[in-house]
Amino acid sequence: MTDEPAAILVVEDDPAVRAFLADNLTADGYELLVAETIRDAVRVLEYQQPDLAILDLSLPDGSGLDLLRRVREADPSASRMDASLPVLLLTGRAGELDRIRGFERGADDFMAKPFSYGELRGRVGALLRRCRARRTGGRLKVGDLEVDPLSREVRLRGRAVTLAQKEFALLRALAVEPTRVFSKEELLRDVWGYRSMGSTRTLDSHACRLRAKLATEGDHFVVNVWGVGYRLIDGPVAP
Repeated sequence: MTDEPAAILVVEDDPAVRAFLADNLTADGYELLVAETIRDAVRVLEYQQPDLAILDLSLPDGSGLDLLRRVREADPSASRMDASLPVLLLTGRAGELDRIRGFERGADDFMAKPFSYGELRGRVGALLRRCRARRTGGRLKVGDLEVDPLSREVRLRGRAVTLAQKEFALLRALAVEPTRVFSKEELLRDVWGYRSMGSTRTLDSHACRLRAKLATEGDHFVVNVWGVGYRLIDGPVAP
C-alpha cells in the first residue's frame, strides 16, 4: 500500500460539473486528471494510468458506454489501459435501462445527476478500497471470518472452511467491502466474467452453498438482499 494520493480521471464535458468535481476531489487529497472528450480520455488512460474514472455518458464525440467498453476490452499486449480500472458512471441519464446498460458494459457504480458530493465521495472511497484490496491480496477479516486471497484459505473462528473455486471467488468479492450490498450484475461480472445479466441461478446456487458452509451455530454471514443482490455482514445475524 502506498501513501501517494489516488489519481482520479473525470471525463465530463460540462465545465461547471468538471470544475465542481475537480475542486472538491482535490480538496479531499486526490490527484485530478480531466478530459472533455473520449479522445482526450483515451490519451489519459493510455499514458497516465489513473486509479479510478468518473465517466459521463453523453460526450461530444460519442457515448461514455463506448469508452467503458473500450477500457474493459483493452488488450494488455497492445494497450496500456487498465481493463480492471474502477469506473463510476455519473450522468443525467438515470433511467433503469441506462443503469442496466452501464453495468452490462462493466461499470462498477452509477450515480445520477444532480448528485450529492458527500455520497459521491463515499462511493469513490469504497471503490478505491475494493481495488486496493484486490491488488494487494491482503488477508481480509470480517468479524470471526478470515479470508486469505493468496493461500485461498478461509477460517471461521479458527476452523478451516473448504470452498470450491467459485465459492471462494464469490466470498472474496463480498469480503473486500463488508456490509455493502453487491448487485447480482456486479457479482456475475466480477466472479464469472459475464458481460450481461442473463440467468442468476448460477450465482444464487453458489451463494446458497457458500451460506451453508459458513453457517455454524445459527450464523448467517451471506445475506440475500431481496431483489438486489448479496452482502457479507461483519457478524452473525438471525436468518
